[in-house]
Amino acid sequence: MDVGAFNAEWLQAWSDKDVERLLGFYHKDTVYKDGQTVAGLRGHAELRSYLSSLFENTPPMRYEPDQVWAIAGGYCGRWNCTIDLPDGSRRRLRGFDLVLLDGEQISYNEVYTHDLGAAPD
Repeated sequence: MDVGAFNAEWLQAWSDKDVERLLGFYHKDTVYKDGQTVAGLRGHAELRSYLSSLFENTPPMRYEPDQVWAIAGGYCGRWNCTIDLPDGSRRRLRGFDLVLLDGEQISYNEVYTHDLGAAPD
């Protein structure tokens, strides 16, 4: 598996806010954790509900892969995100994912983010 290509396609699905496409990347028994779900979500139903609500309540966000490091059982990936705010301004995030795979599906995903502030014009 080309983890760089997998990561790029997965981040594009995040940018597109495509819940069903994203779920296709995740194992049916996946565990997902981010700053808003520190106890973790388990399985497609919980992840679907979370993503649907998240995407309904966030402005457009564009994720761009930065670096990917293959590790035993998966990879770690760093990305940059530009958020288009309703007032026309933009903010930037940098994120890091720990991704463990079961075959070609994500069985565990832990996400860390850093707010980088306003994006330059």
